[in-house]
Amino acid sequence: MGRDSTPKHSTPRLGDLERAVMNVLWDAHAALSVRDVLDALDGDLAYTTVMTVLDRLGGKDMVVRERDGRAYRYLPAHTREEATAEVLNAALDEAGGDRTSALVHFARSVDADDAAALRAALEEIERGT
Repeated sequence: MGRDSTPKHSTPRLGDLERAVMNVLWDAHAALSVRDVLDALDGDLAYTTVMTVLDRLGGKDMVVRERDGRAYRYLPAHTREEATAEVLNAALDEAGGDRTSALVHFARSVDADDAAALRAALEEIERGT
């Protein structure tokens, strides 16, 4: 019997436009319409393009939509920090059997401020807070 190689986390990979749309939603701190998102994005995009991206993000469980009359408003399903943590966990899953080595390599690659933040987070976890 072989080891199950199925990743523990199923964080979707986001394309550049999907990431840009998510950033607009995260920065807004409120439910936005397709038009709101379109207006906040730089570039020459069609309304239908943004609507399609929001629909795809919904399919990836990255956004939730709520009815607003005949249209919808969109909110992030997770905070930026939660989504980032899921991406990091997925990357560790892809590292194979040695998550520890990947974590050590990552910790050695961060700057002093990030290292201090990691240290503080670990201390907080150890204290149980």
